[in-house]
Amino acid sequence: MIVKKPAFKSIRGISIVGIADKLFDIEIKHGRFVSVTETEQGATAIASAPSDSFSTNASSTNASEWEKAEIIDGSGLWMSPGLIDLHTHMAWTDFDHADQDKRDPAEVETMQAQAFEATLRTGVTTVRDAGGLAPSVASHLVRTYGHPLRIDNASHMFGAADTSLGIEHLKRKADEVFASGANWIKIMATGGLGAPTEKVTDPVFSEEEFAFLVRYAHENGRKVFVHAWGGVSIDWSAQAGVQSIEHGMFLTSDQASRLAEANVAFVPTASIYRIAADPQGVLALPPVIRERAARAVEAHANAVAHAQKAGVRIGFGTDYATPHLHGRNLQELYTLLDYGMTHQEIWSSATSEAAHILGRSDELGTIAAGYLADAVVFAADPYLAKSEAQLRQSIKAVLTGSDEKELSTLAD
Repeated sequence: MIVKKPAFKSIRGISIVGIADKLFDIEIKHGRFVSVTETEQGATAIASAPSDSFSTNASSTNASEWEKAEIIDGSGLWMSPGLIDLHTHMAWTDFDHADQDKRDPAEVETMQAQAFEATLRTGVTTVRDAGGLAPSVASHLVRTYGHPLRIDNASHMFGAADTSLGIEHLKRKADEVFASGANWIKIMATGGLGAPTEKVTDPVFSEEEFAFLVRYAHENGRKVFVHAWGGVSIDWSAQAGVQSIEHGMFLTSDQASRLAEANVAFVPTASIYRIAADPQGVLALPPVIRERAARAVEAHANAVAHAQKAGVRIGFGTDYATPHLHGRNLQELYTLLDYGMTHQEIWSSATSEAAHILGRSDELGTIAAGYLADAVVFAADPYLAKSEAQLRQSIKAVLTGSDEKELSTLAD
């Protein structure tokens, strides 16, 4: 159940994910939290609840009541800020772009709209699209299909096709991105799954080209995120002060320290490589691609550990595309858990830390008075869920602080 910009909701005696032994009364007006107060009986109520079970029938409040009722009994329920996926591709319907080009445009649009809905229903209320979705298309999809997904855009991915053409070419392309309304610049600084193993950390751009793109983006009020598996591109990113490094599975300990010093975040997008490496996986990739993905999987846990030790801010991002993956975003939480992060750390990576990386920590990622009421309500403590499927199935409601009319206007 997706509840759009509620005019008024009073939720009584609900738990907040990550806060133990307390219950809260939460009021929402016109899509914003207006009060979040601890109830006096919170500690007693929580203490009497079983801590070793995971029930999806924890409350008598059914999904439809979340849309209709103004006063809601929150006992046995948990609320989290809406999750933020910092790296996804909402416009992609196929892993191979040639396959998408074969589809009828109307079919592509329908599939994209379905991706918006599936993403919302999994509890992700904000995404940073990592290239491929123009703001005008996002606006159209939100307005036409009524799925109020909050979207930051990069529009174009600066990569191999843009290199060696000169600074003037990069300036013209960047100006086109700015004119589209995109608020991010995405730089493909190294190869990826399509690159030979021995070359995957080689820089795509010259140092001069890379530095120009970052500087020009910042001069025009845009933020920068960088696809980099490893190598010198990560060093350049720290020197230039980009907002985040994506993937980074060959990140070294020294590089992690430099990222921390430069306040550059790390978005591992770890689960997609496990999926890509799986011979039985939904992507069904060729063996050579699976082998490259498996190499990335082997390295990723070490990269995450380096980032944690150095104090690098880690953000939640999936790099998901295609109908097989949209709506399964919560898989990333469990991959990061396997790589040594705690429940509290992974939840923060998808809420408060992600909001900070977006530059929107004053309105997203926290349940507090004055913040947008983007939220997910669960039928049991998410920390006790054993799998992505179990966690997803426990979602009772997804609340959005803005409706499609407001969001489509912002995207235009």
